[in-house]
Amino acid sequence: MEPITVQNTIEAPIEIVWEYWTNPEHVKNWNFASNDWHCPRASSDFIVDGEFHYIMAAKDGSVEFDFCGTFTNIVQHQSIQIFLEDGREVRLQFTKEGAATKLIETFEPEEVNSLELQKQGWQAILNNFKSYVEG
Repeated sequence: MEPITVQNTIEAPIEIVWEYWTNPEHVKNWNFASNDWHCPRASSDFIVDGEFHYIMAAKDGSVEFDFCGTFTNIVQHQSIQIFLEDGREVRLQFTKEGAATKLIETFEPEEVNSLELQKQGWQAILNNFKSYVEG
């Protein structure tokens, strides 16, 4: 299957965008696709071959899962490559655009949900990230 790409332009310097994307204390505040979900726990060993674990959970307690993987390449303030636990790859590209930062996220789709649903979900999380950073 073709990779899926989502993107957003965040009105903040690249250093701030990078910090808010990579620091688990910030990740907990934006890593969910809708207001009935949250990210109650997040941990990250942000080095090449380091792992991250982001617990994504329904606020009503009905379901939760560990979104996790390994960082395979990190170029400070430019790019991050991730190998997810389920075998898929994710690539993030951070680009300075004047005082703003463009963030492009490309991921291999999974086989359970429709491609459109996956794109909508990942874009919603990226939109939450933008709101958190700009807020």
